[in-house]
Amino acid sequence: MNIQENEKNIQEIWALFRETRESMKETDRQIKAMSEESERRSKELDERFKATDRKIDKVAGLFDTQWGKLMESLAEGGVLKLFQDRGVGVYQIYQRARCRRNGRHLEIDLLLADDDEIVAVEVKTTLKAGHITEFLEDLSEFPEFFPRYADSKIYGAVAALRMEQQSERFAQKQGLFVIKIGGDGMTEILNPADFKAKNFGNPEC
Repeated sequence: MNIQENEKNIQEIWALFRETRESMKETDRQIKAMSEESERRSKELDERFKATDRKIDKVAGLFDTQWGKLMESLAEGGVLKLFQDRGVGVYQIYQRARCRRNGRHLEIDLLLADDDEIVAVEVKTTLKAGHITEFLEDLSEFPEFFPRYADSKIYGAVAALRMEQQSERFAQKQGLFVIKIGGDGMTEILNPADFKAKNFGNPEC
């Protein structure tokens, strides 16, 4: 191998080194850019999560507010008087009656009571057939959770702002009172005057 060939080989080697070095620099720049982009996206995603959490908290707050208004509407609408006019002599009202027994839990949104009759009320913004089915299960367990009323006549009622899926008709067929919550605290029982409510308590009462 002559001197010219050696110099040519050396130049090619140095050229390869320079090319490799530039390639490595470019790779470093790309990795850095990708890292910066990943960090930017991570911060952006974190902000989105925080924004979502704020929205969820806001919705939860609105729900609590609306729920409170539903309860107030029932109370202000004279729900006790509505049942008294139907011959059910309830005179006491309890919001969110809760009981826990043997690791199980039952909550009644509104409980109306007198000495030997009670009305358990399920309150919904929008009433659907599925809600009624679930409430009927709660009523079947009511005497077990609230034994003090085991010897009382136990009636069920559903109350809502809106009713879907023919829920009003379905509820009445199951022997439930149906209460429509209106604006300005106005409420009314939709069942006809000759409606016979089902007694979910002691059949001998």
